[in-house]
Amino acid sequence: MTGASGALGGLFARHLVAEHGVRSLLLLSRRGADAPGAVELEAELAAWGAEVRWAACDAADRDALAEVLSGTPVTAVVHTAGVLDDGVIATLTPERMKEVFRPKVDAVLNLHECTREMGLTAFVVFSSVAGLVGSAGQASYAAANSFLDAFSAHRRREGLPATSLAWGVWEQPGAMTDGLAETDRARMARSGVLPLPPEEGTRLFDAALASDEALLAPARIDTGVLRTGEAPPVLRALVPAAVARRTVQAGTAPSTSSLAQRLAGLPEAEREKTVLDLVRAEAAVVLGHVSDRTVRPEHAFQDLGFDSLTAVELRNRLNKATGLRLPATLLFDHPTPALLARHVLTETAGAGEPALVDSLLADLDRVERELVTKLAASETRDRIVSKLRTVLAIAGESGKTQVEEDPGTGGSDLESATDDEVFDLLGKEFGIS
Repeated sequence: MTGASGALGGLFARHLVAEHGVRSLLLLSRRGADAPGAVELEAELAAWGAEVRWAACDAADRDALAEVLSGTPVTAVVHTAGVLDDGVIATLTPERMKEVFRPKVDAVLNLHECTREMGLTAFVVFSSVAGLVGSAGQASYAAANSFLDAFSAHRRREGLPATSLAWGVWEQPGAMTDGLAETDRARMARSGVLPLPPEEGTRLFDAALASDEALLAPARIDTGVLRTGEAPPVLRALVPAAVARRTVQAGTAPSTSSLAQRLAGLPEAEREKTVLDLVRAEAAVVLGHVSDRTVRPEHAFQDLGFDSLTAVELRNRLNKATGLRLPATLLFDHPTPALLARHVLTETAGAGEPALVDSLLADLDRVERELVTKLAASETRDRIVSKLRTVLAIAGESGKTQVEEDPGTGGSDLESATDDEVFDLLGKEFGIS
């Protein structure tokens, strides 16, 4: 067993001895018997009748692993080791990725090569659900675990035993979960992944060993959250079909126009407050706060507890709520809720303008068709021309019009234009013959 001095290593070492009757264990970790709790774990397992040997070995070191395994009869491998180094993609470096990949990719390849001729009965690797559904800030971790999932299928095709377990988040405290802040746990809960109790995890481990699948995801999923949110594609089978369809449709229908229309119906003084309330509400959700009162408009996001991961999550939530395409640097460019609300208001108004223009042009196209196909009596013509003059005059009040600058008019005023001149201008503008 690798990673044996970790929380999961200790949990499953005890489980293998107590429930599976294992009587000989080779426990690997970087510090071996010098790791905290190693001596106590060995004594506990020995009291249950198991022979335990510790080895200080990094399984990612091919030569060191070969030396430890030399002359040791191994019948099964359980690889629990792993390292987290979360961060948004822009902060990833080759060195940071290497630290995450070593205990996953390098170590598993070494274990595979060093044991493939030993006739193993089991080769179990601990992967993560992050590789299947994605997890904010865990690009390198997701990629490393996806390798484990694929490599298990590869071993199976070679006729070798292999099971990759894509675990969800554990309730069990340990090095990989102790660093999770409340905002991290709240984000996971919103994604539908709930903490897994140790006793349920060991039960799922046993079920996985009895299965013939190369990849299984022992994770605790809150299907209620999936029904109300946007379910990842791989989890949509857990959501009723009608709900899944609504989720897809909602995801493809931006709400910019509806938000812009809602704001357009408000007095100018209330528009910014409405957007500010939206920003504060979404920020409170990301921070895991019960009320948005804790998100003061003038306080900097950094002081409120936002980091690069939660900043991106708030951006994503605002994109979904407004239909905008806001940049990942949003909170750094607009560092307080008040400044951010003003920016979102400006962007929403700007995004709404094209929809308004399209609507007006569509109406003008309809008028054009009516003029061409249904214009008849002269009295009707006079009434229409009078209305068009009024509309053009209104347009002229808010900005220059094509009519004012058209060389064919010689700069004539609309009020003095004849009917024929107006129709000639409309013909040139809309292509009416």
